[in-house]
Amino acid sequence: MRLSNTPARLAALLLAAGLLSGCSLFGGGSEDSRDASDASVFPEEGGPPLPGLEESTEYANLGERELYEEARNSLERGNFTAAISRLEALDTRYPFGAHAEQAQLELIYAYYEINDWEATRAASNRFIRLHPNHPQADYALYMRGLASWQAGRFSLERLKLIDISKRDLGASRDAYTDFRELVRLYPDSQYAPDARQRIVYLRNVLAEHELHVADYYLRRGAYLAAVERGRWVIENYPQSQATRDALATMVEGYLGLEMHDRAREVLRVLIDNAPNHERLRGRTFEPQYVEGETISA
Repeated sequence: MRLSNTPARLAALLLAAGLLSGCSLFGGGSEDSRDASDASVFPEEGGPPLPGLEESTEYANLGERELYEEARNSLERGNFTAAISRLEALDTRYPFGAHAEQAQLELIYAYYEINDWEATRAASNRFIRLHPNHPQADYALYMRGLASWQAGRFSLERLKLIDISKRDLGASRDAYTDFRELVRLYPDSQYAPDARQRIVYLRNVLAEHELHVADYYLRRGAYLAAVERGRWVIENYPQSQATRDALATMVEGYLGLEMHDRAREVLRVLIDNAPNHERLRGRTFEPQYVEGETISA
């Protein structure tokens, strides 16, 4: 199953609508609640930036509102590099300003649009850490998952020239974890339906990857390791399409270990769940690598 990047763009549209009305969410108390000693810590909108933070002369004369408006204009024109430059300046110069949260969220999207997956994940992590209860925290988590999803893609996958389940799937595991976390923490999120679809796809890919490793162990005669990989798939990805092959792996691994009672026990489960599996001839199991060993249930 192949999924497009359309949800990310839809997410950005939904985010923009929410952010325009979100300025008041973090305005805090009135100006009277800040005494003079707070002025250097909480710069007023349009006021001087935090002392000691130098920026290029390009933005030296721009206040918070002007920087944010320029960044928004760049985003709307699709000039993401220019938007990132202004959003980063805004985030650095006015970290507690009226547009701070918006700038951090829009940086996540801008990084994503220029295919900088690491920066997307870092910006998402930072936002979630700083604002765990923010109304758009689910968006940040979703984008973190999308960035890992993209980092785990390979351009030739769409041409069916490679099998990504045979590659290092560290980024895909991160995406699987992020999407599961999103569904767990925000089951009613507008991003949850897409996350659930991606979970199904990733679950199958990750399970297949484990079976490729198990196949390697069987070929090398590391039968116990193969059995454990098969068990891992069944316990951790029970809804994946690979569970039948995982059972077959366990049967063959037990045969290699000469644990025939265990092999028959698992074989019966395989027959019940996949009677037409390629390793079965009726109720007899024919191993692929263990020579001279067949077993019947």
